[in-house]
Amino acid sequence: MTSADFTTVTTTHGPIRGRHDEHGTVFLNVPYAAPPTARGRFTAPRPHSGWTEVRDATRPGPTAPQPARDSFGTLDMSPYFRPGWQRGDDYLTVNIWAPRREGPPRPVMVFVHGGGFVAGSNRAPLYDGTAFARDGVVLITVNYRLGIPGFLHLSDAPDNRGMLDVLAALRWVHDNIARFGGDPGNLTLFGQSAGAIIVGGILAGPASSGLVRRAIIQSGSGTAAFTPEQARVVTAAVGRELEIEPSAETLADIPDARLVGLLPHLTGLDLRTSTHHHPLAGVTPFSLVSEQQPAAALATRGSGIDLLIGSNLDEGSLYLAPLGVLAGSTEADLLDTAARFHPRPADAVRDYQTKHPAATNAELRTLILGDGLFGAGTRRMAAAHASAASGRTHCYEFLWRSDAIDGQLGASHVMELPFVFDRLSLPSLHGPRGLLGSTEPPAGLADRIHRSWVRFAETGSPGWPVHQPAGGHVEPLGAG
Repeated sequence: MTSADFTTVTTTHGPIRGRHDEHGTVFLNVPYAAPPTARGRFTAPRPHSGWTEVRDATRPGPTAPQPARDSFGTLDMSPYFRPGWQRGDDYLTVNIWAPRREGPPRPVMVFVHGGGFVAGSNRAPLYDGTAFARDGVVLITVNYRLGIPGFLHLSDAPDNRGMLDVLAALRWVHDNIARFGGDPGNLTLFGQSAGAIIVGGILAGPASSGLVRRAIIQSGSGTAAFTPEQARVVTAAVGRELEIEPSAETLADIPDARLVGLLPHLTGLDLRTSTHHHPLAGVTPFSLVSEQQPAAALATRGSGIDLLIGSNLDEGSLYLAPLGVLAGSTEADLLDTAARFHPRPADAVRDYQTKHPAATNAELRTLILGDGLFGAGTRRMAAAHASAASGRTHCYEFLWRSDAIDGQLGASHVMELPFVFDRLSLPSLHGPRGLLGSTEPPAGLADRIHRSWVRFAETGSPGWPVHQPAGGHVEPLGAG
């Protein structure tokens, strides 16, 4: 390569060198906050000290400490989770795909990855932003603290430190994005799964004011926050494993590897209380911590931010089919699944059976689990936004069904991501263990979905009617 293949941009922390590609310029591993080390892992994000020499932003950098998670049972999840934990302290970074600079400032989209609050990074193969830059959007992907440093409830530390990281990244973007051709006044924050729950938490709080114009919530939930009482159950479990009283002070000298190694011991904790069920049903021991659910907060305060929100038809199948436990589902399995979310599980199962009389036990189990984890909370968030003095609300349901795992996976959790990022050509998505299975998706579906996201970022409308509080429109994506 020659010097013409690179470009230098001076940010508020120092100069960085990016690499030109076919559609613009890519900048990788750009810090937005100081490395979280020792006790600093449990504080609010701190300003980066900066640099004076040109920093190479052509290579990917470290990621947040996390366990290896390349598969769910028989399903290859490497497009979503690879490369896992890449060691290094300076991981509070963003990756940027900037279109060519001709013309007016471009819309900006900032993506927050999922992974159950314990895994994932902006380096995952699915999150390549080339298609967004190609279509005139500045795309930014964010790393944030995970697991114990990011979300453990501690009496001497701020809650939701991973979400505070995302807010710090948004402030960095607001201050710097014009230097990359972006419009700081036209920023869309979007996320999927845990990332979508974080987006909902930001949307429901005052800190988003002036930073975010639009938001997209993909398979999240407005009712997934843990109460402090529930969060203290997780904190107590960490204390038992480490034989200490957990605090920012006592955890400061414990290595990241030891904290990551604790995570398997936190699975299956019973967070049910006399007034609350476990909102994520044991799928993860972490979530946002709040006295009030984001949907309730949003209904009270509104936001003035346009919202695109939706979920997938078969969300729950991801947590069942790859483990080989879906096909043989029984009535007892339905009751057990319903009991995770409903105080009267037998009544809940009867309601689902009445509404879906032709459904098999496997289909009902998938529906009950998916509704409990994502669907019901998505509807609550959409209703709260539509009924409050907020911006416009647009809803969707992703319906295209993969034939993976003998057709059991269907329109599962995470299935929409290759379409949103226009990454259907990624080889690891296909084949016997691939998310998309062996049948090609309908021609043009990725183009339609991706362009709907881009159009929403540009105009506030994805191309279908606004969702009204009563009988609102939900756009089917991938039907047929």
